[in-house]
Amino acid sequence: MLDLLLPPDCPVCHQPVERAGLLCADCFRSMRFIADPCCAQCGQSFAASAPGGGGRVCAPCLEVPPPWRHGRAALVYDERSRALVLRLKYADRTDLAPLLARHMARAGRDMLENADLLVPVPLHRGRLFHRRYNQAGLLAAAIGRIVRLPVLPDALVRLRGTPPLARLGARARQDVLREAIAARPSRRDGLAGRRIVLVDDVMTTGATLGACARAATAAGAASVDVLVAARAPDPGRAVVEGWRLSVG
Repeated sequence: MLDLLLPPDCPVCHQPVERAGLLCADCFRSMRFIADPCCAQCGQSFAASAPGGGGRVCAPCLEVPPPWRHGRAALVYDERSRALVLRLKYADRTDLAPLLARHMARAGRDMLENADLLVPVPLHRGRLFHRRYNQAGLLAAAIGRIVRLPVLPDALVRLRGTPPLARLGARARQDVLREAIAARPSRRDGLAGRRIVLVDDVMTTGATLGACARAATAAGAASVDVLVAARAPDPGRAVVEGWRLSVG
């Protein structure tokens, strides 16, 4: 009855679709899904493939390894995927979380099969008050339902508010986030010895996810992987055009 009153439409272009939560055929085809070959640590899509196995790591990650083990993203962060992410994040389109979560679960299938716990990147309480929900928490909850993994939504906490990071480079973001995120004291036992997958909407430089990974590791997590809806090119580093095999 609801579909009759409010016919479901594509969340990107608003063309009619069979049921709510689906992309139309044209928008689905235009989405740039990330699949192998991609960096095993940050999920950055490679421009060209070459022989190799799971040890593929991009040059920036070889130069400065991230503080987590593996990383995957479902989509390239471009005009199409940005429309989905920003509507989820700022326009109360919480119905988009399950749609993105399905693609995230596909992209992160291998790491999710070996995980114990999903942990969303936290919002500061001031920002959470105004937004009323944490989009990373919605994504983590939806992924947890798909793959039947527990979610600890308040495992990490932002100790202080931080300014918007969009216009900052990698070094500036790291400086802003230094000691800004920690494990919640009452949740440290829930993190200790667990294989954690951190969940967020977008990875750009990885500074926020890095701060979260360090906090989870400090709380005793056995391992930390990251899974995001979309991966943006790092504005502080050159675009990756190839890959190398990690050593060891």
